[in-house]
Amino acid sequence: MAHLVQTQGPAHTRLLSIGASRGNLNVPNDDLVGPIDSSDEWIRQRTGIVQRRRASEDIAAVDLAVAAADEAIVRSGLAREDIDGVIISTISNVAVTPSMASLAAHRLGLSPAAAFDISAACAGYVYGVAQADALVRSGVCKNVVVIGAEKLSELVDPTDRSISFLLGDGAGAVVVGAADHAGIGPTVWGSDGEKWDAIRMSTTFQEYRHGGGEVEWPTLRQDGQTVFRWAVWEMAKVARNTLEQSGVDVADLAAFIPHQANMRIIDEFAKQLKLPESVVVARDIEMQGNTSAASIPLAMHALLEEHPELSGGLALTIGFGAGLVYGAQIVEMP
Repeated sequence: MAHLVQTQGPAHTRLLSIGASRGNLNVPNDDLVGPIDSSDEWIRQRTGIVQRRRASEDIAAVDLAVAAADEAIVRSGLAREDIDGVIISTISNVAVTPSMASLAAHRLGLSPAAAFDISAACAGYVYGVAQADALVRSGVCKNVVVIGAEKLSELVDPTDRSISFLLGDGAGAVVVGAADHAGIGPTVWGSDGEKWDAIRMSTTFQEYRHGGGEVEWPTLRQDGQTVFRWAVWEMAKVARNTLEQSGVDVADLAAFIPHQANMRIIDEFAKQLKLPESVVVARDIEMQGNTSAASIPLAMHALLEEHPELSGGLALTIGFGAGLVYGAQIVEMP
């Protein structure tokens, strides 16, 4: 009987580089308050958002993905033929199939790299890094580009007060490859399907199709209080568990980069984790808005642009959102 051969890769991986692409339009709160009968002050107090970046009609989510990934690839110093995996986390692909990743891989000159999309909403970037880490360490891939890319402005009902004013457009990307030491810690992830509909589409495609013209096109909705309580209390536990599993103390962190969901959630996180003042907390949401799968790499990119001395430091990243799903890792920043 023949014996199968299993691949074996390097013992360790890290984030080799990072790239970002933000929507080309600055959309201040005042532009959105009319349809939701609100105010700039109300949005700032509830979310910490001053403006959000959105993309114009002629820019698609895949365009943002390609731009972010191209920057990450160039910064990595790798030849394109050495990147053999492309993972895109998105909830805003314009088609159920084919994947955004296969088109992005072609446009980036990475074909015939393996390419696939994942749907894990605001935890999707962390899920992608977890998969890239496993693919490289198992020897299935040499280097993988992980992209979080969203054009959430296309999924917005401007009259909805639960989520519409939160959302922005953008993409962030990292290249994951081999390292001589551990640069990506254990992933702590999971789901709570009992709250599956806490963040949801207003209707399904099936309901839309059979609605006889009376059902509106699906847009995003959320039960704000349910999500807020779950994020603040349950995700703080996940963050502490991630620190413990990684063998890292909060004092060892250089940065805390949570999903940019809401400034109040970020501030409450920092308080519960008792982060020392030496830890820089990402607050990219103020000027970018909530970009779901793109928010963590966008926030990391912004931090490193503003604080280049953080390069090589440890960052606690945690994503959480629709599903409800969550994932967290401690990574060495590129």
